[in-house]
Amino acid sequence: VSLISANNFTAKDFAMSHPSGSLGRRLLTLVSSIMNSGDGIPIVSKETLLIDSLLVMSEKALGMVLVAENEKLIGIFTDGDLRRALESNIDFQELAIGDVMTKDCKSIEPQEPALAAIQLMERYSLNSLPVVDSSNKIVGAINMHTLIQAKLF
Repeated sequence: VSLISANNFTAKDFAMSHPSGSLGRRLLTLVSSIMNSGDGIPIVSKETLLIDSLLVMSEKALGMVLVAENEKLIGIFTDGDLRRALESNIDFQELAIGDVMTKDCKSIEPQEPALAAIQLMERYSLNSLPVVDSSNKIVGAINMHTLIQAKLF
């Protein structure tokens, strides 16, 4: 312990020494290496009918659909939002996803460590998280299952 303190040995130094261990994986794995990208991202426009958005959500199996305008994130609709919508008896055939989406949702950038995604999801009790670049363009999506598959839990 004295040597660790004297040498300013950090958790990141430990991770570099033991990259395949759970701490190493958590500190060294980037969001970009585990996120769903390309055709694996559930994206719709705000004008898409809610019923059609649910089909995309189901097809991509991430528990969410991201709402975009000009490829930029403007909202999210999750399994939790779906449960609340069912309780309020809304018309799934008439409403657009833009009418029921959660605006100003949390997101993360791809170069962030996966540990930051875990902490953000735990802090705000999120199961799904959009991945955006510095201009808010959607580049990926992750959920708790993604993190479990990457053995980060």
